Amino acid sequence: MTGRPLLVVDGANVVGSVPDGWWRDRRGAAERLRDALAALAAGGLAPDSGAPAWAIGVPLEVVLVVEGAARGIASVPGVRVESAPGSGDDLIADLAARARAADPERPCLVVTADRELRRRVAAVGATCVGPTAVRRR
Repeated sequence: MTGRPLLVVDGANVVGSVPDGWWRDRRGAAERLRDALAALAAGGLAPDSGAPAWAIGVPLEVVLVVEGAARGIASVPGVRVESAPGSGDDLIADLAARARAADPERPCLVVTADRELRRRVAAVGATCVGPTAVRRR
């Protein structure tokens, strides 16, 4: 394996998994998620996250995919934000496919509850976990 394992987060799906009023400020909700993800870049996922062992407690390359009203939020140290020009799912599937093609040995973990997206990324060899793996507290 070369480089850090890749963690690609479906921002809309994760934000939408917590009924905390995110719909009143989609951009702000995405920024809060981005900020919470920054800790994962250095420390990896928690043992109770449901993630595979290779993502537990290890540094990760974190990519947050945003769409709609959240487009254009800035990246921060540890989290690269990618704004989807159209469907966030299409960009996530593309990122997973490109990562696996560039280095088939590098693990890629996608965070989403979207069944069709899970099928698409599994087809290119990526692993999936649900939003609770990175749930904001």
